[in-house]
Amino acid sequence: MSVISSLTYSRITGTGSYLPPKRVSNAEFAAELAQQGIETSDQWIVERTGIRARHFAAPEVGSSDLAVEAARHALEAAGVAAAQLDLIIVATSTPDMVFPSTACLVQQKLGVHGCAAFDVQAVCSGFVYGLTVADSMIRSGAARKALVIGAEVFSRILDFKDRTTCVLFGDGAGAVVLEASDTPGVLATELHADGRHVDILCTPGTVAGGSVLGDPLLKMDGQAVFKLAVGVLEDVARSVLAKAGRSEADIDWLIPHQANIRIMQMTARKLKLDMDKVVVTVDQHGNTSAASIPLALDHAVRSGRLQRGDTVMLEGVGGGFTWGAVLLDF
Repeated sequence: MSVISSLTYSRITGTGSYLPPKRVSNAEFAAELAQQGIETSDQWIVERTGIRARHFAAPEVGSSDLAVEAARHALEAAGVAAAQLDLIIVATSTPDMVFPSTACLVQQKLGVHGCAAFDVQAVCSGFVYGLTVADSMIRSGAARKALVIGAEVFSRILDFKDRTTCVLFGDGAGAVVLEASDTPGVLATELHADGRHVDILCTPGTVAGGSVLGDPLLKMDGQAVFKLAVGVLEDVARSVLAKAGRSEADIDWLIPHQANIRIMQMTARKLKLDMDKVVVTVDQHGNTSAASIPLALDHAVRSGRLQRGDTVMLEGVGGGFTWGAVLLDF
């Protein structure tokens, strides 16, 4: 890895995202589930979650394939060649295989080698975790140009007989290029976890002896997740603002994990932010776990809403129970 001495900050210089071509609306999903005797509707899903559609990857497409597409868009936006990267971090809960890491597969597919590459597993908080690690490595001088990706094929671990969970999730990937800078970009970060709550959101299966042990499908206690999420997202946002010497009034854009519109609305209310300052994409791609924040970030950038110089709060919460936030000047 290259070493830097005078450049002590990190800034996002490019964003990218990718959604699989197959888009499934609530009406289409409800019709498919009805064939299995499971009742739901567009109205039921929208009222409870704000989700109107999601994207599903083809059977032969893995997280690394989605990640590479998002990465290429981010690299192009940043004007950075893949060979210039010092670091690749992929946040995912749905890796292509047990090992090697999805990050190493992405490195291979980008046609480069030599830089550090590894995965981060913090479920829906994964991108915030990965961005925090990359920022720390750049600040320490261990890297100069980093690619941070969130990529998921959650459709592979859904129980399509459980309407309370299967309608929530989708597949996709988002990425950013983070580079060393002599002016602050990432202002403050904070990460947390509480393993006492591992059971409220988990996929409790594993592979051993050539067989799946336990249950390989997602399990969630929705009410427990909702209650915890609202509290910790407010707390971590205020803590990160305090670290940076900023206040809620300084936030131009809140980009939260896209899990449920009601969680986002309540978080915004607690931070005294109007919803027009919240980037919302959950309606179009559902909960894409570690991919949701970079997907929403890229959407805000490419739609022209988020401009250079804007102050952005990224925050995520997920299974583990994990949560965290990043405050940055874009």
